[in-house]
Amino acid sequence: MLHCKDQLHQIANKNIMIKIALVTCYFQPNYGSQLQAYATQMAFDKLGIKNETIMIDGLVPEINKAKYRYFLSRIFDINTIRDKWATVRKLIAQKRYPKYRENLATRNAMFKEFASSKFYLSKLYNSKNVLSLHANDYAAFIVGSDQLWLPSNISADYYTLNFVPDSIPKFSLATSFGVSELPHKQAKLASIFLRRLDYISVRESSGQKLVKELSDRDVPVVCDPTLMFKAEDWEKISVKERFYDSPYIFVYFLGNNPNHRVFVKAVQKLTGLKIVQLAHCDEYIKTDIGFADETPYNVGPCEFIQLIRDAEFVFTDSFHCSVFSLLFKKQFFSFRRYRGDGNVSTNGRIYSLLSLVKLENRLLYGDENAEKALSIKINYDAVHEKIESLRNYSWNWLKDSLKGAGLYDKN
Repeated sequence: MLHCKDQLHQIANKNIMIKIALVTCYFQPNYGSQLQAYATQMAFDKLGIKNETIMIDGLVPEINKAKYRYFLSRIFDINTIRDKWATVRKLIAQKRYPKYRENLATRNAMFKEFASSKFYLSKLYNSKNVLSLHANDYAAFIVGSDQLWLPSNISADYYTLNFVPDSIPKFSLATSFGVSELPHKQAKLASIFLRRLDYISVRESSGQKLVKELSDRDVPVVCDPTLMFKAEDWEKISVKERFYDSPYIFVYFLGNNPNHRVFVKAVQKLTGLKIVQLAHCDEYIKTDIGFADETPYNVGPCEFIQLIRDAEFVFTDSFHCSVFSLLFKKQFFSFRRYRGDGNVSTNGRIYSLLSLVKLENRLLYGDENAEKALSIKINYDAVHEKIESLRNYSWNWLKDSLKGAGLYDKN
C-alpha cells in the first residue's frame, strides 16, 4: 500500500497508472441506480484516476442465492412480505399482459444499452473467491453509493467488500443502508465489515448513526455522487431536443399510493398540463392504466434526465428523481413512498435530502391542498448554495481519503 507523496511521484515517474475497482449497482434496470453508478465513475474520471467497474455477471448466482436465504429467513415478517409482493405482481403481469411484457422489454433494453456503453467494465469473475484472487490487480476498492447496505445485501456479502484482502484500501463513497435500523443478524455482520473498511462516508444521517452504533466510528455524511456534478455536467449525456414539444407534468412514482395520483390530478386540473408518467417501474400498478396522458417506455437514464429537465412540474417518491429536480431547478414535490418508517421503509433518504436544502415543505403525503402547495415557491439560489457547500465538502473528503491511501496527490 502506498502511503506518501514521494511514492506517488515515484509511480508517476515510472509511468505506472494505478487502477481502482468500483463496486456499484450499475446493472439494475433502475434510473437512480445506474445514474449514481455512472456518477461514481465520473468522479474518478474527473480526478484522473483510472477505474473500472466490477462486472457482476459471473457473481450473480452466488449473490442471489444468499439473498434468497435472507428473504426466506424473513418469511414471517409482514413488512418484508409486502415489499417483495410487488416484485411478484410484476412477474405475474408480464405473463398476463403481452403488451406490458413488450413495453418492459423496450425499457430494459435502454438500461442494458446504457450499462454496456457508459461503463468501463472489468473482465468476468465467476465467484467472489476468484475476484479475491485478482484483487491485487487493483490499488483500491470503492463501494457505493445507493442502498448497497440494505439487510439483504449485507447477507449477500458482496457490497461489504469482505472479499478484498486487508492489504488493499477499501472505501465507502456515500453508501446507504436504505433503512434506519438493521435486523439483529445483519447488524452483527455490519459491525464486522464496517471495521475492515479504511475510509467510510455515508449518504444519510441515519446511516451515520448506524455506523457509530455498530462500529463506534465517526463518519461523514457526503452527497450522493449524482449531486457531485451540476446540471450542465448531466446535460452532456442528454440530447438537447425535448422529448415532448408541449409543456407537461412529469410523474415518477415507484410506490402504489392512490392519494399521490389524486394530488397530481388536482394539479393537472389547476394547470391544464398533460401528465407524462414512467409507469410500472418497480411494480405493476393496474390503477395507473389510463392515469397519464403519455406513458413512454423508450426511456433510458439519459432520457430520464431529459424528461425531468424539460418538465414544468415534477412529482415523485424517488430519491434520485428528487435529486435531478433540484439540480435542474424544477418546481417539484416528493412524496413518502412508505406511509410509516418501518424496517423496510426507505423514506429516510428523501428526508435527509430535503432537510439538507431546507425544503422539508416539499415532502407530502398526498392529502394536502394542491392549490396551496403550488403557491409555495422554491428559492433556488439558497438551495444551490447549500448543495454547493455539501458538494465541495464531499469532493474534499474524497480527495483527502484517496491522498491518505496514497492514491491521489492534490498538487
